Amino acid sequence: MLESLIVMIGGSFGAVCRFAVSSFIKKAFSTEFPISTLFINVAGCFLMGGLLASHPGNLDQLLLGTGFLGGFTTFSTFEMENVTLFQQKEYGKLSVYVLCSCVISVFAVFLGAYAGHAFYSSRI
Repeated sequence: MLESLIVMIGGSFGAVCRFAVSSFIKKAFSTEFPISTLFINVAGCFLMGGLLASHPGNLDQLLLGTGFLGGFTTFSTFEMENVTLFQQKEYGKLSVYVLCSCVISVFAVFLGAYAGHAFYSSRI
């Protein structure tokens, strides 16, 4: 029961942060390209890499990884935007979005893990 509560708390904060960041980006960048979801998912991947490098305990992993970052990142919105771009026959934007999302996100996890490892190694 405690684990479910921890995931719920982290997920709630993650979802609210996603909404805030997405709203800010949509106001700052007036574009039809789904840049807010791309930014959120890449940032979430970077943070997950850093979290993994910290070797968190089970409850920390549930709160921050499963909860917060699970609520912050959004695969379903990514897929919905892909379908929308396809339906609008925006094949170029769709290709760029899928390619950038996949490649940059994987790179972000590695970069986050590297940064996290450097940060936690220097603190010992």
